[in-house]
Amino acid sequence: MSILVDADTRVVVQGLTGSQGQFHAEAMLEYGTNVVAGAVPGKGGQTVAGVPVYDRVETAVVETDADASVVFVPPAFAGDALFEALAADLDLVVAITEGVPVQDMARVYRRSQEVDTTLLGPNCPGVISPGAAKLGILPGSVFEPGSVGVVSRSGTLTYQIVENLTSAGLGQSTAVGIGGDPIVGMDFQDALGAFERDPKTEAVVMIGEIGGEDEEAAAAFIEREMDTPVVGFIAGRTAPEGTRMGHAGAIASGSGTGTAQHKIEALEAAGVPVGATPTEVAELVASHSPE
Repeated sequence: MSILVDADTRVVVQGLTGSQGQFHAEAMLEYGTNVVAGAVPGKGGQTVAGVPVYDRVETAVVETDADASVVFVPPAFAGDALFEALAADLDLVVAITEGVPVQDMARVYRRSQEVDTTLLGPNCPGVISPGAAKLGILPGSVFEPGSVGVVSRSGTLTYQIVENLTSAGLGQSTAVGIGGDPIVGMDFQDALGAFERDPKTEAVVMIGEIGGEDEEAAAAFIEREMDTPVVGFIAGRTAPEGTRMGHAGAIASGSGTGTAQHKIEALEAAGVPVGATPTEVAELVASHSPE
């Protein structure tokens, strides 16, 4: 089983006629994802990679019975694209776009709280249920079907740790990239709760980084709500305080809050072992997974 997406998920690609949209739509199709439509204002009637393009998401949903969208729209237009997706009665919207203005994302986030649609991202690699479907830019070749859930703020670290899991014979149920921006849709607690409810997920890897307090809140959630074993990894152990490190949300204040050490201590206090390296994460998952 999996969370968020499976082989039955029917996908609209917003921005399909752009270079990034077409490239990754073709990769999704090659992986086996059921991409049923594209949506690009003014481009309706075209066909890209064998997929029909519609002017609006709502029309694509009506014509193809799609239930998810993935957004490859440039930052200046991503806010409007996300509002359109949230108005189309979809189950899931995945925003890959990096650099969405914070003011736009604040409005999109407020709207996402008012509708029955899960928003993932922005600035995320997407989501994959290995062997079934992927929405986004994740490299399908490193993933294998299995029972380990993965949730992460970092795309690159996701690939690294998943490769270690796969090499250790630990396949994945679903891997979820929640994104590294200060304002995102699905957060750690949302994903951890979904994995807890999934009977086929037997362990979870949570990949965090410096900045914000999401990992500390997730630690409290794990201690309070979860029976499924969780293993952690926190990037940025040697990052200097007050310096932004890549992601917009990855900056540790001088007060101690948001530092790697603070997050590691919070997780360990909640009973979550934290690996120092991706290899150690895989070893910890193997040692904590049910036999």
